[in-house]
Amino acid sequence: MSTHPSGGGTIAPMDSSNTRRDATRRKLFEAAVTLIAEQGFSSTTVDEIAERAGVAKGTVYYNFASKNVLFEELLRHGIEMLATSLQAAAEEVADRGGSRIDALDAMIRAGLDFISRYPALTQLYVAELWRTNRAWQSTLMVVRERAITVVEDVLREAVAREELSEEIDIPLTASALFGMVLVAALDWQSYQPDRSIDEVHAALSRLLQGRISGRPSQ
Repeated sequence: MSTHPSGGGTIAPMDSSNTRRDATRRKLFEAAVTLIAEQGFSSTTVDEIAERAGVAKGTVYYNFASKNVLFEELLRHGIEMLATSLQAAAEEVADRGGSRIDALDAMIRAGLDFISRYPALTQLYVAELWRTNRAWQSTLMVVRERAITVVEDVLREAVAREELSEEIDIPLTASALFGMVLVAALDWQSYQPDRSIDEVHAALSRLLQGRISGRPSQ
């Protein structure tokens, strides 16, 4: 599976402060996500992460107790960024008086935008979902739940407003929507890169409108 050579956009800061340590941690995150996407977690060494980040090996251990801890924090921070972007998309629709179905559609677009910007991070997350023997499995479940909950909240609001049937299984539907965006986006980038993000969004939007809301897209 191919990925963009750069591994995606710059990892956003962990908080609003612009300290030297924050900058160093971002460098380490960016180096780690690119290397692990290229050659796998087990084959990536702390020496390589430090070299790619342009820092001394001791700097890695100053910021993270181990390579495992670095990767856990990378997953946690990355999925928190995704969840925040999904939530912001839904709130923007609410602010202009849009429906909850419109909010779900906006979240699909936000998810595609995020994955387009951070393809290597997304590839890592999807790959790790299927591995149950990792030390960070519990962390992975927590960060997954954070993102899924954002979608569940909008689905519940849609049911409350009678935009969706109360018969839908909200947790399963939220997982299905989240997974649909992840897999479709990775397939697009790896095997159909000639397509535009607008085309991919339109295809997923038709699925949302036709299968979940029960109304055809315009």
